[in-house]
Amino acid sequence: MLEPQILSSSIVQNFIPARKSASRKGDNGIVLVIGGSYIYHGAPILSSLAALRCGTDLVYTSVPKINVTPTRAISPNLIVIPLVDQKLTLGAVKKLVGALPRKLHSATIGMGLAIQEKNSLLYLVESLLDRDVRLSLDASALIPEVLPLLANKNVVVTPHAGEFKRLFGDIPSDSKNERIQLVEKHALDHAVTILLKGTTDIISNGTDTYLCEKNTPAMTVGGTGDVLSGLVAGLLSKNRNSLESAASASFICGLAGKEVQEKLGLHMTSMDLIDFIPNVMKPFDKIV
Repeated sequence: MLEPQILSSSIVQNFIPARKSASRKGDNGIVLVIGGSYIYHGAPILSSLAALRCGTDLVYTSVPKINVTPTRAISPNLIVIPLVDQKLTLGAVKKLVGALPRKLHSATIGMGLAIQEKNSLLYLVESLLDRDVRLSLDASALIPEVLPLLANKNVVVTPHAGEFKRLFGDIPSDSKNERIQLVEKHALDHAVTILLKGTTDIISNGTDTYLCEKNTPAMTVGGTGDVLSGLVAGLLSKNRNSLESAASASFICGLAGKEVQEKLGLHMTSMDLIDFIPNVMKPFDKIV
């Protein structure tokens, strides 16, 4: 196991693929976002806009039917697919899987999502993995029952400390070294990439580990984790390496947060964060 590396622009530069000058729509990533509920309608919107802002060509946003109209009203850039029920049910998942585009590179699941039956989530995850879709799981999708499906499948999980405990059964301590060891252990045991969110994000596949040191207290505002999930999925759609994509997403989200905090102080919203993604990603743009 290698010594953890602190993320820098020079490291992340190698993780973001170049765009071909002759590429067509869809060549630079097609992403699916699944989330939302009666209360948390904004979470999948934030993820979807973040995925678009990091250079993804197409984003399909699947939300409960009660959220379809406000989601469409937020942005004409989102392709909205209704879930037929207010919560994630097996019937809703089966209809969704049948309605999805044939070509899909990555998906992020769980932001604000109300899940009625655990089996519906498991069926959804398994169906997408069977199609070789790279996954990012967050929030309500982080349940221990899903872990057996994820091993060696290009999956990123993005828990905060409480979700980490629910998913893996262990509580991350306040000690950075102990947190790193715990993340590495579970990443190795379950063959997944873990992005443990905190003042320092810890990203590991159990063998290689990266640290993203942020120092951005303004980012405690609601929705920043949803933005991060969208970035992970967007970058996963272009780079099959789940560790590199998760590390890049963490670093870009942190850079955007610093720029917003410098401009707005402690008064940012997650929509502000999304607006700054292009600024911090410009130095990583490559065209071949």
